[in-house]
Amino acid sequence: MIQVQAGSWRLPFNPETIVGEVLGRRAAKGANPSAANFECPFIKSRCPKRSTQLPDEPYPVCTLWRRSTGKPDPRQDLIFVCPKRFYAVDFLTEVIEHCWPGEKPKNPRVAPEVKMAGFGNVDFVIADVQDDGEVEQFLSVELQAIDITGSVFPAYQALRAEADLERRPTYGLNWDNVYKRYVTQLIRKGYFHHHWKSKIVAVIPEQVYQYITSRADFIRSADVKSAQVNIIFMTYRLESDPTRPGEFRPALVTVEGTSHSSLQNAILYKEAPQRDAFTTQIKRSLVRAVSLADLIATGEIPDLEVPESDPS
Repeated sequence: MIQVQAGSWRLPFNPETIVGEVLGRRAAKGANPSAANFECPFIKSRCPKRSTQLPDEPYPVCTLWRRSTGKPDPRQDLIFVCPKRFYAVDFLTEVIEHCWPGEKPKNPRVAPEVKMAGFGNVDFVIADVQDDGEVEQFLSVELQAIDITGSVFPAYQALRAEADLERRPTYGLNWDNVYKRYVTQLIRKGYFHHHWKSKIVAVIPEQVYQYITSRADFIRSADVKSAQVNIIFMTYRLESDPTRPGEFRPALVTVEGTSHSSLQNAILYKEAPQRDAFTTQIKRSLVRAVSLADLIATGEIPDLEVPESDPS
């Protein structure tokens, strides 16, 4: 039904074009995750995702559709917003297959969520454990989906109510957060792994990797077992699942490596803009030049970043 308000009209908005999957199944109006007790099929336990708008139950949205023109293609337009979605494939075995340097481990053991002061934590460490219990070689593994700005909660509500939306919710994929926060963490952890003569593997969506490489021109090598590589990107995308018509499955796309120093240099040292271009911007701003005292008097001080004080 077309929604009519105060002489204007708008077409209803289908929430299935926003939410990709709920509890690992293609999102459809009338979805009822409570019927399955919110059990995630990938971790075989209750979905751990939460929303402040759902204090008493999980928020089991696995993937979202990106805005696209024409018919959406899951390989490009469907993206992980929950890292547990990677669990649909045996990514740890694929890490060993594609990323392990030298001979394959004889006794690979997986340590979940390894933490250390001054380092932080990683989701998994695959360790080759010797007969005496000592760790010989190891690889760290981190999973990273993408978070969002705004909220798709109205779309999730509409799905459960088997309804359309009056308007598209305001939300976006937070590419900058992944680029600034996650890549910075990778550089730091890659540096540590370089000193440990090991590597860290970043398991991320292919779309996120394409975004990173579009902004940072770092050295990328298919020879991820090289001693020069200490950060490995292993990327997945979602594609149609032939064993479950209408559903999707993760597929391995890219395995490439780099070093922490190459990634750091690409992030920090961009090609400098021309001096003339910057002085042109200065002259444009000078047209609006006033004294600092006048700005203070009129209360028009521009917002400035103020560093947080040290509580100690």
